[in-house]
This record gives sequence, structure tokens and C-alpha cells, in this order.
Amino acid sequence: MTYQVLLLNGSPRKNGCTARALEEMAVTLRAEGLEAEIVHVGAEAIRGCVSCGFCRQHGRCVVDDGVNTLAERFEKADGLVIGSPVYYGSPNGGFLAFMDRLFYSTHFSKHMKVGASVVSCRRGGNSASFDVLNKYFTISGMPVASSTYWNQVHGFSAADVEKDLEGLQTMRNLARNMAFLIKAIRAQEDKTGLPPVENGSFTSFPDGK
Repeated sequence: MTYQVLLLNGSPRKNGCTARALEEMAVTLRAEGLEAEIVHVGAEAIRGCVSCGFCRQHGRCVVDDGVNTLAERFEKADGLVIGSPVYYGSPNGGFLAFMDRLFYSTHFSKHMKVGASVVSCRRGGNSASFDVLNKYFTISGMPVASSTYWNQVHGFSAADVEKDLEGLQTMRNLARNMAFLIKAIRAQEDKTGLPPVENGSFTSFPDGK
């Protein structure tokens, strides 16, 4: 059986620090027998969600750009890795707009797809950005792969990341854990199916009580 993992580079720099971290993961995922593809989306001109409601009826975003193109590949994938540099203590704003629309506009089940986030910075802001990215997974029923440290690398350039031996080690351990989770979940799915999901309740207080 073939397992597929998409790795999204949310940095405008195709060969920067974030890309180097994702490449370390991709090599390890392939060594574990999975297909791994890095997609560079951080340089795209992506607008944010305008809450128009088009996707509720059509299952895709009204803005026909890279979000819709990537959505089809995301649906087929067993795992998703999202990586971003840190800007002012948060992920790249354009990448967040991309992720908001990708998750909100797609109606296919993401349940039990495995997710992992990766962040890079020169000095600070990694932990806060890491928390932001993980929220896409935890609201979607996606198990989050972990590693031996927070999934981060440090450096001002890809050459600097080469010196962050612990950071690269963290990427390799993350990839191995992700591969194991994907294989284990798919094996159990073949035996008993996936756990049921309840969707009947939606908390709202239109009467103000």
C-alpha cells in the first residue's frame, strides 16, 4: 500500500530555512516507504477568506487559485505537514490566509489524516507560531505527530540550519513518528474502520441566553 504525505512550504523563499527543514523530513519519510512531496505555496499572492458562503454549496473556494488546486491533493493524502517561518512572533500571514481557506472551503473528511507543523526562525517566536499552526489539525480530527522537541529549526539561512543538528534531528524523528502513525492508523482502519464522528450539535446562542 502506498501512503502519501504533502509538505507545504509557507515561506516565500523556496530554498530557505523552512524548506531545509521540510527536505529533511521528506528524505526520512521516503526512507520509511512513504511518498513525500514538497509544495511551495508561500510566494503565492493569496487573499484571505471573505466569508461569502460559496464553498458551502460548491465545496471549493470562490477564488480559484492555488488553494483549490492543492485541495484535491490534500484530499488524497494520508498526512499533511505545514511549515512556516516566523514573522513578528507568528507564521507568515499569506500562508495563514492560504491555510484558513484550504481548511474552511473543503468539505471532505480530514478525520484521521496525520498532521504535523514545522517552524523556523532566527531566534524567537517559534513556539507561538507552532501553536498557531497546530490548531488547523486539532479542529479537524487530525492526529498530530510529535517529535523529541518542538518541531523547529533555527537560522537566518539554510546554511545556518545545517548547523542546527538538534533541529534536523527533530525533523527526522518527527518524520519517523509520522510514518508510524499513518501506517498504524491505516492498518486499524482496514480492521475495524475509523472511529465514528458526531456532528449533530452546534452551539450557538442567538437568543442571548
